[in-house]
Amino acid sequence: MTATPTPTAAPQPVRPVPALQAALAAEHTAVYGYGIAGALLTGGDQAAALADWRTHEQARDTLEAMIVKLGATPVAASPAYALPFAVNDARSARRLAAALEDGVTQAYLGLVAVSDTTLRTFGALAMQPPALRAAAWRGSTVAFPGMGVLVSAWGAPRPPFPLGPPYPPGLGMPGS
Repeated sequence: MTATPTPTAAPQPVRPVPALQAALAAEHTAVYGYGIAGALLTGGDQAAALADWRTHEQARDTLEAMIVKLGATPVAASPAYALPFAVNDARSARRLAAALEDGVTQAYLGLVAVSDTTLRTFGALAMQPPALRAAAWRGSTVAFPGMGVLVSAWGAPRPPFPLGPPYPPGLGMPGS
C-alpha cells in the first residue's frame, strides 16, 4: 500500500525586520543578564563576562542601526528580565551566561530563514560567536547550537518547516 502525500501549506517567508527585532531582543536580554552574572563572578570569569557584556552591547547597537536602516523602530530593552532559574552564586552565573548565549544563538538562527541573502549570511555568521561562548561557559558543546527550542521530547532535531512527503516506516521520522 502506498501512502498518498497530503498537501502541506508552504512555509511563510520570514520577514527581515521581525527576525532582526528578535535578535535585538536577545541581545538586550544578554546585556541585562551579563550584569547579573558578572556581579557573581570573580577573576577570569568576571573578566570574560565583562568582555561578553561589551560584545553584546556592540551587537545590540549594530542591530539597532540595521533596523533603523530598514525604516523600523528598534524594540526597546525591558527595565528587567525574568531569569530562567535562580542565580545566586558563581556556578549559576556561569549557567546563566551559557543560557544567554544559547538564546542569542537561537535568535540569530531566525535570520538564516529570511529571503535576503545578505541577512542570511549575517545571521549564519552571527550565530557562531555566541555558540562558542556558550560552549566555553558550559564547558562542553551541544549538537545544533541555537536549535534547543526546535528539539522534540526524544532529542531529535525538529525543523521549523514541514519535512516533506511521508518517509518509509522504520526510519524514525515523523509519521513512520
